Amino acid sequence: MSDANKRTIRSAFERGKAFIPFITCGDPSLEVTEELVYAMEDAGADLIELGIPFSDPTAEGPVIQSANVRALSGGVTTDKIFDMAGRIRKNTDIPMVFMTYANVVFSYGTDRFLDAARGIGMNGLILPDVPFEEKEEFGTPCREHDMSLISLIAPTSNERIKRIAKDAEGFLYCVSSLGVTGTRSSITTDVGAMIKLVREANPEIPAAIGFGISDPATAGKMAEAADGVIVGSAIVKIIAEYGNKSVKEVADFVKSMKDAIR
Repeated sequence: MSDANKRTIRSAFERGKAFIPFITCGDPSLEVTEELVYAMEDAGADLIELGIPFSDPTAEGPVIQSANVRALSGGVTTDKIFDMAGRIRKNTDIPMVFMTYANVVFSYGTDRFLDAARGIGMNGLILPDVPFEEKEEFGTPCREHDMSLISLIAPTSNERIKRIAKDAEGFLYCVSSLGVTGTRSSITTDVGAMIKLVREANPEIPAAIGFGISDPATAGKMAEAADGVIVGSAIVKIIAEYGNKSVKEVADFVKSMKDAIR
């Protein structure tokens, strides 16, 4: 892309409900990760979350934890992921954000990490282990590097939801269920009430729902309330099953999910 950063996170939500897939970089390999990004975009993805693997991913359930282990065992490093994302950015301007843990960024050097991420055209960063009250340690440098630090809100955050929403950048990651990531048979949280509080506090910020969404019916239901749907574990599970042959399987799944939320 001649102008690597011309599409913003906001643009992902401008053509109707956004579908946001998550994959772990390097599972099963960085070559397949790159192919998956292009295939998911062709299948209808609007924004892509690229997970940088970490040895202790506390917010993740067993599916994504296992993907982290496989990627790290395969020799994936943050620098190799930056190289891969840079190659992707030359071929597509789809909005992309990194999802990782504070320790990954901190140990790399926060400014150095953000400088490199912005240099390859990444649009934002999600750090699920950084609570809202401590986000400025990363929020200020993110703003200095023109990167959105994406905030998360959980169902228990009632009195905090408005505060977090008011301050949110890029989009707001609404956690549908308590606990770690993973597929669930049903989501019982009153997602509509959570989104209503967000809208009252900040009508401008797009709100996307993630955690536990694993089939088109649930995705369609969640999209009725939110501006977008985030799916990770269900995709990572397909990759675990099909490995190097997972690209078509993932693309078919992404298409079915996007069709369900249109």
